[in-house]
Amino acid sequence: MDPLLYVGGALVTLLLWVRVRGLDYVLVHQRWIFVCLFLLPLSVLFDVYYYVRAWLIFKMCSAPKLHEQRVRDIQRQVREWRKEGSKTHMCTGRPGWLTVSLRVGKYKKTHKNIMINMMDILEVDTKRQLVRVEPLANMGQVTALLNSVGWTLPVLPELDDLTVGGLVMGTGIESSSHVHGLFQHICVAYELVLADGSVVRCSEEENPDLFHAVPWSCGTLGFLVAAEIKIVPAKAWVKLRYEPVRGLENICKRFTEVSENKENTFVEGIQYALDSAVIMTGTMTDHAEPDKINRIGLHFQPWFFKHVEGYLEGDRAGVEYIPLRQYYHRHTRSIFWELQDIIPFGNNPVFRWLFGWMVPPKISLLKLTQGETIRRLYEQHHVVQDMLVPMKHLQAAITRFHQDINVYPLWLCPFLLLPGRGMVRPKGQEAELYVDIGAYGEPKVKHFEAKASTRQLEKFVRDVHGFQMLYADVYMDREEFWEMFDGRLYHRLREELGCKEAFPEVYDKICKSARH
Repeated sequence: MDPLLYVGGALVTLLLWVRVRGLDYVLVHQRWIFVCLFLLPLSVLFDVYYYVRAWLIFKMCSAPKLHEQRVRDIQRQVREWRKEGSKTHMCTGRPGWLTVSLRVGKYKKTHKNIMINMMDILEVDTKRQLVRVEPLANMGQVTALLNSVGWTLPVLPELDDLTVGGLVMGTGIESSSHVHGLFQHICVAYELVLADGSVVRCSEEENPDLFHAVPWSCGTLGFLVAAEIKIVPAKAWVKLRYEPVRGLENICKRFTEVSENKENTFVEGIQYALDSAVIMTGTMTDHAEPDKINRIGLHFQPWFFKHVEGYLEGDRAGVEYIPLRQYYHRHTRSIFWELQDIIPFGNNPVFRWLFGWMVPPKISLLKLTQGETIRRLYEQHHVVQDMLVPMKHLQAAITRFHQDINVYPLWLCPFLLLPGRGMVRPKGQEAELYVDIGAYGEPKVKHFEAKASTRQLEKFVRDVHGFQMLYADVYMDREEFWEMFDGRLYHRLREELGCKEAFPEVYDKICKSARH
């Protein structure tokens, strides 16, 4: 009983301290206490529930039958909205805190919420090399199933909780994107419920205009109910090469070289300062050298970005063999490097061994419990942005990031931007190599101001014909937004499909300058 008494006494003391200092104070200044005691165990329970649920439904082959019922239910809700007079715009009924985006839009409180409970993998067709999934199926769920049967997605964004719907209606990228393009470019068909309640399938051959307009539209052309995505054979290991590079010019030159080399299945860079980075290149293989195997996904292993930094500090190159699924989700445990601000001692070996199996906390639970105080602090003193710029402007872009926000590490991920007719496409008619620069952390520049600093970055990105990912805070006005994105096809389809009275415009849904 003595240990229980000690634990009980500690909990009582903690609760009294929280009562004296106030919950807001504890959540802001000692947030790790709340995260470790409550959010980590809750996150484990969430993961276990969703994993068991997905496994049972797939094994029982009940997903296709349930899918048809769910689609009919969405149609019913849309038709009821029309019968009621179409008084407000529609949106998905999924609470804003459940999304991976840090933004919580207020529009859900005023719009008609359409409940969409669709989170299953419907079919794996190895003959056609396609997987058909519902919009709320996430990347952790997809890799767990596909890898177990010897297949994978050509582009598989790394965070477990990223959903297919978010990656289609927004965007997704991975270190294989320099070969295959963005997540939208591996999708071959979408199924949507439109504003009139009808169901439509679109692909390159069937309703091609809608097929090209859906990516980046953020659910403002219809409700996604299924997507067909390419799959490719998977191999057991990723042979990963680490190469430390110093000097900004050398970093940009070397990164461009390896990104142009299509023999590299994976390419990624982590830049730790203006003049130092580690560039990683990888290939899939079925054979591994036993003495070079590194199972980075095990809970007691160092966070991946810290492990990579060791090659820079030691000024040494290296080669490792990493299990494929663990490679895909290499940034999940530390949420890239965001978790170090939430649990400062999270990479400590003792913490990893004892509690690392519960990491990371669900981003959705972090959002749900952050409160207005933390939300304001994050907005004003924290940057989470992904800017997509042509590779030829990489050096100028990194310099600009350094001057305007000075956030490190920076994530560098190359991708091939394919021609098309949608909101995001290269300036010409040929595919062009771009790079995603991801900045996640606390700015180190003096007198940082979130709106002014972000607007400076946005202007630079527009000037070089780049794009801003729409999951993050966007400060552009409407004219600037449609200067960055090509809205011609999007606006024409909104007119033709009756979307203006049914859904908000994408700008009004995601931009800080709009009312939401």
